[in-house]
Amino acid sequence: MSKRMEEATKELEKGKTYSIKEAVDLLKKAPAPKFDETINVAMSFDVDPKQSDQMVRGTVVLPHGTGNAVRVLVFAKGDAERSAKEAGADVVGSEDLIPKIEGGWMEFDAVISTPDLMREIAKLGRVLGPRGLMPSPKAGTVTMDVGRAVKELKKGKVEFRMDKQADIHLGVGKKSFSAEAIEANLKALMEAVWKAKPPAAKGKYLRSVSVSTTMGPGLKLDPAEGKEKPE
Repeated sequence: MSKRMEEATKELEKGKTYSIKEAVDLLKKAPAPKFDETINVAMSFDVDPKQSDQMVRGTVVLPHGTGNAVRVLVFAKGDAERSAKEAGADVVGSEDLIPKIEGGWMEFDAVISTPDLMREIAKLGRVLGPRGLMPSPKAGTVTMDVGRAVKELKKGKVEFRMDKQADIHLGVGKKSFSAEAIEANLKALMEAVWKAKPPAAKGKYLRSVSVSTTMGPGLKLDPAEGKEKPE
């Protein structure tokens, strides 16, 4: 174990479950490498990922963003094209962009499309799908209101989706953020995940949650954080 990791773990209590505030305070105190670490969240669910009615998926606008600049590509024409440009989209086009992407151009982090162009964009499924970039109505990235969608992504809207192991991994900010900003982002994500609980989910639903920096140890959080309390 490196000296930096030893320093980062010396204040941790083995097996302890921390509140969001306690965890963030410890993350902020830990020695940092020479780059701005990402705050990562790992969640494990008590559901069957093979059952479509138990899929955990949704979106959340992190109040303080992710700390990363998001390059947004928009497929749109006419008024929607103008709205996308006015909202700050990095690239706007239509069918002309398809061969460019098929040729290997991938200088974007998110894709939005108007519904009328989705039939053409379906050709890019094999390219965009595996990268999690395919526009989707559920994620709010297939819409006529492309201006609003662009602004939300630029502000810090992220999509979370459970993988085949019933886990979700997501970055929710940078260590350089204030403790209050990290806490707000974590709380927003936890609340969104609980609201996304499928009706078919049984048992604990959210089995475990941990938070860490890029190079730091994981701290267990109370999975019930963000869950609506019964009145």
